[in-house]
Amino acid sequence: MEEEFARLYTGIYKDLYRFALYTLCNKEEAEDAVSEAVVDAYAEFGKLRDKGAFKSWMFKILSAKCKRKLKGYLNKTVELDETLDSELGGKAPDIDNKVDLWEAFGRLDERERLIINLSVIAGYEGREIAKVLSMNHNTVRTIRKRALDKMRLMLE
Repeated sequence: MEEEFARLYTGIYKDLYRFALYTLCNKEEAEDAVSEAVVDAYAEFGKLRDKGAFKSWMFKILSAKCKRKLKGYLNKTVELDETLDSELGGKAPDIDNKVDLWEAFGRLDERERLIINLSVIAGYEGREIAKVLSMNHNTVRTIRKRALDKMRLMLE
């Protein structure tokens, strides 16, 4: 059981961390969320009937951890981590664009951020996101489109 868990986890740990980092915008919080999710998942791994569902199961657990952390600092201000760009592969061309992008992302509601994270960051398809979040596929598609449209308007 330990070897199987380790093998499955090894295939997705970078995606889990990237997802948590984008969701929480804080390196230490992301590491904590992933660690907590792994501990919980390992404790319940024996109950997972379909090992092929491991990835979506892990993201569901991590998503819940991130939601709890977000609720914990709803009233706090979160500073943009200076190392975020390098952690995420240097995607933003300059700091002004990064800040604008993060501000637009931060203005989305929790559900929109979660769906954008799963879609854009973790690379999940709409049907996979719907399964992970126990939502209708068309609802996920609609929320994703509206969230991206909102961000585009904010960035114009």
